Amino acid sequence: MKRLISIIVMVFFTTLSFGQVSNETDKKLIKNLVIESFDEIWSKLNSKNIDKYYTKDFLLLENGEVWNNDTIANYLDKALLDKPNPTRINTIEIIDTKVTNKTAWVAYHNYATFSIDNKIVFKAHWLESATAILTDKGWKLDMLHSTPIKNE
Repeated sequence: MKRLISIIVMVFFTTLSFGQVSNETDKKLIKNLVIESFDEIWSKLNSKNIDKYYTKDFLLLENGEVWNNDTIANYLDKALLDKPNPTRINTIEIIDTKVTNKTAWVAYHNYATFSIDNKIVFKAHWLESATAILTDKGWKLDMLHSTPIKNE
């Protein structure tokens, strides 16, 4: 009987431990998803990367406007025509991430530095939150809410 109880306790704690590892792994994947999406979509102005990081019904809520994937693609394609294109460097500081089953949310500060010929021309700061879902192709963002923070 003692042996059975020991085995049950061991299985219980192993299961708990595995769940924590899985949750931490998902949090890292969500953080990478946010960082890579900004680098691959917004810094590169590459509308072809939208499907890689955003769901088909993705919504961006920014500064009182609602954008979908088509709105974003049109914006990026137009921005590519503006010359010179500034270089955008993103810095993401995660505030918190919660993962439950196949959904997640993340809150973070998003800082962007824009430069032309290695000269900083603009800095921006947003307070953002995003939600993600686990798809058959991995985690994808399905909503992002962005609030600009005024430059000091």
